[in-house]
Amino acid sequence: MSTFKAPKGTYDLIPPDSAKFLAVREAIAAPLRNSGYGYIETPGFENVELFARGVGESTDIVTKEMYAFETKGGDSLALRPEGTASVLRAALEANLHKLGNLPVKLWYSGSYYRYERPQKGRYRHFSQVGAEAIGAEDPALDAELIILADQAYRSLGLSDFRILLNSLGDKECRPVYRAALQDFLRGLDIDEDTRRRAEINPLRVLDDKRESVQKQLGDAPLLRDYLCDACKAYHEEVRELITAAGVSFEDDPKLVRGLDYYTRTTFEFVHDGLGSQSAVGGGGRYDGLSEMIGGPALPSVGWALGVDRTVLALEAEGVELELPSTTSVFAVPLGEEARRVLFTKVTELRKVGIAADFSYGAKGLKGAMKNANRSGARYTIVAGERDLAEGVVQLKDMESGEQSAIGVNEIVAELESRLG
Repeated sequence: MSTFKAPKGTYDLIPPDSAKFLAVREAIAAPLRNSGYGYIETPGFENVELFARGVGESTDIVTKEMYAFETKGGDSLALRPEGTASVLRAALEANLHKLGNLPVKLWYSGSYYRYERPQKGRYRHFSQVGAEAIGAEDPALDAELIILADQAYRSLGLSDFRILLNSLGDKECRPVYRAALQDFLRGLDIDEDTRRRAEINPLRVLDDKRESVQKQLGDAPLLRDYLCDACKAYHEEVRELITAAGVSFEDDPKLVRGLDYYTRTTFEFVHDGLGSQSAVGGGGRYDGLSEMIGGPALPSVGWALGVDRTVLALEAEGVELELPSTTSVFAVPLGEEARRVLFTKVTELRKVGIAADFSYGAKGLKGAMKNANRSGARYTIVAGERDLAEGVVQLKDMESGEQSAIGVNEIVAELESRLG
């Protein structure tokens, strides 16, 4: 037993489970690659100001959950708690918005860090796949992203998720609503902390999960009653486009997201099989974020889907992913000469794209065949001195148990045709 353990609230991804996570990442990325999104990777840490300004000073993420530290050189950095601010920063820094082709469409995959109270489905280190479409204000873009996420989930075989949709208005109508909501919240019986939050960012209070707060919010004014005509028309078009694509959603007038930068379209993907941490992903439009972090006006929209949450959702639905076997051919040499010959053959098989492995360490036939079984290989090649003297190896089909002698020089071609 090692004296070291993974830090609290984190997990290690280990085979064979890790194959599920790779398959989920791949399934989420596939529709994006197919729709003009290019891959972007940003550092695991950024200037702390980027998140303070971008995500919002009053959000829980910035006030309570961020891993912030000072470097030896005196810089204030933070481990990234989310992806959007970093991706936008990178796009601005590389002037991608000036290359003439807007929106700039990017997708990413990586680890994010939040100092939270760990529980099932909520970790201090978690993995997301996200997409951002930067620099265009178009309801079709909001619809495209929602449709692509829906497609990704369905391609995995998920069906019990729901899409919640709302509009948070824009800089014209949101302030009017904000004032009305603050008036309402001032009359509630809430603690000092929540009262302070209501003054800085009242929408955050709607997202408070505590029962004592929720039951007082029944008559809270709803944003949809305050939307200006432009926001109403925009939202209506998003809804029409999603509906026309055959994607079902639920209007949720109380939906707000935990980040300050959202405007207009906001959405969340929830899975009822996950208990209290029911959100598997979410996103929305963030038209003001670029200016908040010192860039030009670049209306944008994006989402992030949790890889670990998606895996939990698959388990909750009992969906088994079709994962390819990691090894197709396993070689078992008996004796020194066989080691040399079969090792060469394994290398040749790998070169032609066949997944092959080898019995390493001096094991007897019994131990080596156990390893061959565990590897999940369809075929095992066994060779001893007598076989090689006759210029053959024994090829065993692990499913049927049939065994045949094949010429040493024919084995690669034979396996290619059988596995092709």
